[in-house]
Amino acid sequence: MSHVTAANDLGVYDLRAADKGSNVRNKGGDGFTPIGPKAIPTEGLGEGDWRVRTWVNGQLVQDDTSDTLKFPFGRLVADLSQHMTLETGDVILTGTPAGSSVVVPGDTVEVEVDAPNAPGAPTTGRLVTTVTQGTVPFGDFGSKPKVDDLQRIEAWGSEEEHTAAVAAGRARPLDGDNSGSGSPLTDTIRKQLEGVAVATVSAALRKRGYVDIFIDGVHPNHEGDSILGTAKTLRFIPFRPDLFKTHGGGFNAQKRAFDTVNPGEVLVVEARGVRETGTVGDVLALRAQVRGAAGIVTDGGVRDFAAVQEFDIPVFSRGAHPSVLGRRHVPWETDVTVACGGAAVQPGDIIMGDRDGVIVIPPFLLEEVASEAAAQEKADAWVADQVAKGAPVDGLFPMNAEWLAKYEAEQA
Repeated sequence: MSHVTAANDLGVYDLRAADKGSNVRNKGGDGFTPIGPKAIPTEGLGEGDWRVRTWVNGQLVQDDTSDTLKFPFGRLVADLSQHMTLETGDVILTGTPAGSSVVVPGDTVEVEVDAPNAPGAPTTGRLVTTVTQGTVPFGDFGSKPKVDDLQRIEAWGSEEEHTAAVAAGRARPLDGDNSGSGSPLTDTIRKQLEGVAVATVSAALRKRGYVDIFIDGVHPNHEGDSILGTAKTLRFIPFRPDLFKTHGGGFNAQKRAFDTVNPGEVLVVEARGVRETGTVGDVLALRAQVRGAAGIVTDGGVRDFAAVQEFDIPVFSRGAHPSVLGRRHVPWETDVTVACGGAAVQPGDIIMGDRDGVIVIPPFLLEEVASEAAAQEKADAWVADQVAKGAPVDGLFPMNAEWLAKYEAEQA
């Protein structure tokens, strides 16, 4: 073995099922294994003299030495020679898995091999690779990419690490994740809230001390739209070139949010009230509609506004703007607590909106608030009917004891 250099041994986890352990497909794509930038001569250096370090987005994730290898270089060469003919110029990939993990489009990976204790401390320099989203589709033949919950958990190392990655917006939820199935927004409560105004529900919340539950400044894209569903959140942070480079491309947090929103969920977008750029356009709005989302609420702008208006999905926003996302925002993370229009929104909160505006209902209050609001809406309709018949509002709105007795008698 004449030289040692750095390699970035990338693999596509979705192709492991087709490989059955061979690594031919998941590590065999063009550009999957860059090497360099320099090769260090091995003369005078022992097998345990080498160090390998890896950084992901500037953070050191691997720092190990060759003396921890399970098999020495000589045994690896001997084993390979039993199965194939090795020739001058062949490259043998080996190393340590310490610190290896999942990278996503937009991430930057740097690998360096050196011999820090050798004369001159020779180094390969850092091999820099930026992960990009593929653009060429797989052919309609042979084994296709396949991923399931077990593959996702094994890729991240454990279910806990996968859960943390989902919270950080770097992974999709497990297909079997039924965390949203226990939503208090039952069919019974949906029926109870039919025809109930957001203003009425907000009054019930105010009685319980919840006064900062309004997502201010947003308006529906269709006159007469209403919205009711469970919150799924997406957070943008202010634009910065280096952060957009690492988080803005490929299958970023914005795309992950729209690609994983579930039926009955409302996608709530934190855009810090900045209306001078788009946060959703026609393609992503259509994707949310196709997936059965109950609606979209963003305290930012909407691109392709006229096209989005043609869709059935309700979209509450601060209005139209033609700019792309990167003018003001970096898509950062999903499924975390966000601030939208001045209101705190957590995944699983209940989002309700109509022409008056959009409010956030804490899930544990939904049942009692819905019951009270439905009763109040019925009473308000009776009061309006009395006013239409010529009754004065004094003593009627709100009802005094006399009017309340009349109302209760009619309802009996």
